[in-house]
Amino acid sequence: MAQLEPIWALGLMSGTSMDGVDGAMLMTEGKAIHAFGESHFRPYSKAEQGVIAAAMGLWPDDDQAVLQAAQKVVHDAHLEVINHFPDTQIVGFHGQTLAHDPDGGRTHQLGDGAKLAKQAGLRVVWDFRSADMKAGGQGAPLAPFFHHACARQMGMERPVAFVNLGGVGNVTLVDGSKYSPERADALLAFDTGPANAPINDLMSARLGVAYDKDGAVAAKGVVHTDILETVFQNKYFLTKPPKSLDRNSFSELDALVENLSTEDAAATLTALAASCVYAAQMHFPRDPFRWFICGGGRKNASLMNALRQRLGDKVEACEVIGLDGDMLEAQAFGYLAARVLYGLPTSSPTTTGCKEPVCGGVISDP
Repeated sequence: MAQLEPIWALGLMSGTSMDGVDGAMLMTEGKAIHAFGESHFRPYSKAEQGVIAAAMGLWPDDDQAVLQAAQKVVHDAHLEVINHFPDTQIVGFHGQTLAHDPDGGRTHQLGDGAKLAKQAGLRVVWDFRSADMKAGGQGAPLAPFFHHACARQMGMERPVAFVNLGGVGNVTLVDGSKYSPERADALLAFDTGPANAPINDLMSARLGVAYDKDGAVAAKGVVHTDILETVFQNKYFLTKPPKSLDRNSFSELDALVENLSTEDAAATLTALAASCVYAAQMHFPRDPFRWFICGGGRKNASLMNALRQRLGDKVEACEVIGLDGDMLEAQAFGYLAARVLYGLPTSSPTTTGCKEPVCGGVISDP
């Protein structure tokens, strides 16, 4: 395809929350968003979650039986989602992140895009992070270029912040008045700190449920500010961006809250997620006009209240501007797939810390 013609791109996302696979279509040539298409969520069963959880933290040379079992679960689920979208022209396949070590220059997303392309009979773009890391980048976050496209589509010319609250939180400060996302003054992005993962792990371990629905458990608890003060002694928060985290980067949180009641532990971890977003502002060159919250965290009333207490009434779920907060990351990988197809950058020095804008991704044909 010599010209940049819009295509229907299917983005797939299986996040560190391990709840399932998101699939979302959008029409794009990798620059503008011409249309949003349908979406579909395929949940993982408890048994499937267990298989994937057993592989968390593993690298490619680790236990092969565990990795192969997890990869089969991931591939089968992704194929099911792909089959819901017969009009797909290209697939953006992120895979399942098992481990991320930016300081060591390595990352591990489970999934073989070449195999998936053959199984699905479609062109698949995958391995989005490796090229960025080889260029000195963190390999994450990768949604910022899509956030820029969203801001421009919505006609936003004042700086706004997109906050994704998944297992780990990340923020993108977007200046939609800048035409090109790779411009040094267009974007700033980085991981903020722990978000849903510690809360979900607490709920699973203590109550046998996947998450704190509506933040109801946290709403009954008391925040232990001494624990927050301990966490914020971590040098990560003062480190200048770009920067990124692994799901288990703050594994000490389990021990810090183990002697608290479930309600107090949930309240403290929820306050921590909000405080991490608040603390991110110390690295902003300018204040955002509005904060748009994406990901599962926006459905947690206690977390949203905690954000508003810290950031004011500029905090809103991204649905207020017509975006789907459940599918934004999946849409991002469809958008990035189109950019890779046309040889456009997918990350830049201000989003991942790579030395120069990078087009990261491998194209596999069926």
